[in-house]
Amino acid sequence: MNAAAGTAPALSIVGEFTIFTAQDCKAQLLALIASIPEGGSGEVDLSGVTEIDSAGLQLMLMAKREAAILGKEMRFVRHSDPVLELIDLCALAGQFGDPLLIRSPV
Repeated sequence: MNAAAGTAPALSIVGEFTIFTAQDCKAQLLALIASIPEGGSGEVDLSGVTEIDSAGLQLMLMAKREAAILGKEMRFVRHSDPVLELIDLCALAGQFGDPLLIRSPV
């Protein structure tokens, strides 16, 4: 994970977002949430994620929930193909509310 520059606090996840990296990823996500001002938002860039499992997905849900509890917003952006595939497989697009994930009816 790398901190990304920008006006809103941001984080970039690169490589695995799995059970093997969960402890480090969780700490960095919680630090990002702590750095967001109340009423503000932060972003997590997922374009560099090469592998994700249910632990990574659980961390995404945890980050959204924790930010919301504190009156903040956590957005996941630039979803890589592995991330999109897992979210689609688990039918969780609606849980995230990120614009890329919400498909319009055909």
